[in-house]
Amino acid sequence: MSLRIAIQMDPLSTVNIDADTTFALAEVAQARGHKLWIYEPRHLSFDTGRVTARARPVTFQRIADQPGITGEETLLDLADDIDVVLMRQDPPFDMAYITACHILELLKGQTLVLNDPEFVRSGPEKLFPLLFPEIIPDTLISRDLKSILDFRARHRDIIIKPLYGNGGAGVFRMKEDDSNFSSLMEMFLERTREPLIAQAFLKAVSNGDKRIILVDGKAVGAINRRPKEGETRSNLHVGGTAEPVELTETDLKICNAIGPELKRRGQIFVGIDVIGDKLTEVNVTSPTGIQELKRFTGIDAAAIFWDCVQDMVAKT
Repeated sequence: MSLRIAIQMDPLSTVNIDADTTFALAEVAQARGHKLWIYEPRHLSFDTGRVTARARPVTFQRIADQPGITGEETLLDLADDIDVVLMRQDPPFDMAYITACHILELLKGQTLVLNDPEFVRSGPEKLFPLLFPEIIPDTLISRDLKSILDFRARHRDIIIKPLYGNGGAGVFRMKEDDSNFSSLMEMFLERTREPLIAQAFLKAVSNGDKRIILVDGKAVGAINRRPKEGETRSNLHVGGTAEPVELTETDLKICNAIGPELKRRGQIFVGIDVIGDKLTEVNVTSPTGIQELKRFTGIDAAAIFWDCVQDMVAKT
């Protein structure tokens, strides 16, 4: 089966060939003989009943300063010209992102869009876990200052972060005696109308933040991301170090708890974050980590993903 695949992604020039998950997914698809096009979200349009994208055919290559060679730009009708659309650009999860989800949702029943944009927009990474309160840390979502103060007084040591942020940006640890708390709250609440998310600090983060990859609701494998010295955040974007790790019985219980709901929502390629025995995030927009997973374990999550996609297309 040869698929026609359009990848909605960030600029090709930003790709790190040794770490980028979109690159790894595209590389495996290309090796299987699928035809690939790339476009940026700004090139997506709805035009009088048609969903289109100004896209370029691309050949990916493992050359650091030139990860892909693109051909002449063409206007794709994503319903007629394409079998699969991968929505892989990074957040922020703002109105531009939500609008792209709405537009791609119009392709339902015509072209397979992954992850399913209807549920990407209705289940953001930090909100989806709220469906499973028994396996997440104590959590507050609010922009009410008194509620935030009460939450900090109750837990004494908390993490505060933007509700729709990514990559570890804007994440702060606030202990009960931190004199910066008031200033931080002023900054957050003045800059946005959105609520914040606060969670009880998990001491287990010193041992790392586990990224578990799920395909079609089933755990594939995991890496551990250990924060650098003096840092609370373990995200690789902010200096965290990836290392091999085994899936524990607790990890599998978490995956088994959320897997059926991910599958029901069409969230086929997902990365969840687990600290100790708690689920902290469910990444459905552009989860990362599969290159590190393959290096450490030999597990090729990209190949497992495309096996799944090919089966899905064959059944339609």
